[in-house]
Amino acid sequence: MQRAKSFGMTPPPPVADHILVVDDDPDIRELMIAQLEREAVTIRSASSVAEVYAELAEEPADVVVLDLNLPDGDGLNLCRELRAQGFANAIIMVTARDSAVDRVLGLELGADDYLTKPFEPRELVARVRNLVKRIGAGEPERPRTARFASFGPWKLDLLQRRLVTSDGRLVILSSAEFRVLSRMVEAPNEVMSREALLPERKATVAFDRSIDLCISRLRQKLGAEPGGSELILTVRNEGYALAADVAYA
Repeated sequence: MQRAKSFGMTPPPPVADHILVVDDDPDIRELMIAQLEREAVTIRSASSVAEVYAELAEEPADVVVLDLNLPDGDGLNLCRELRAQGFANAIIMVTARDSAVDRVLGLELGADDYLTKPFEPRELVARVRNLVKRIGAGEPERPRTARFASFGPWKLDLLQRRLVTSDGRLVILSSAEFRVLSRMVEAPNEVMSREALLPERKATVAFDRSIDLCISRLRQKLGAEPGGSELILTVRNEGYALAADVAYA
């Protein structure tokens, strides 16, 4: 599918040359394509494993948005096979499966990111943008087998979605706290707007205080360790930044 021409206001330039959307549900495919159409010069779609191989043989993809339930195979196996064959570009898994086991398997088999249905379509757009930006800039990616992201005195457990102190104590995070902190971890030492931190609330986040309350709770939790309260900086009229380098293990 070629990106449609637009008239009037000039849209932002696409971040990718080619995105491949893979889902056997035509309605979901069209929904994702509609959300992503400004992010790539070309968006193609596939509904099966066979079609994925045919599309990639015709033209490589910068990003593959991959559903796990396909009529002729499993997306987890397909992800593993693509990596084994040398496919090095981004893979984002999108699935109705909501178990920790599936998330772990997906990331261990080579996925760069994982979204669970139902999801806010704008979050998919934000994930695609972040991945393409990171890969295109040549910045170090999170190792696909990484379990922990270490910053300051803390470790963020990327699978169990909780904080871990240097002596192994656990600090539980809410879903919103984990999403915000994990996005900051993916872009350390960079200022992130409220919309980037909570893309699922993009339409209202500028007018409510949910992000500020979430940041306040995170600061309280991070402040339980020496130096932790200084990790999240407020940049006036711009957003927030994680003031720390990040290492993965």
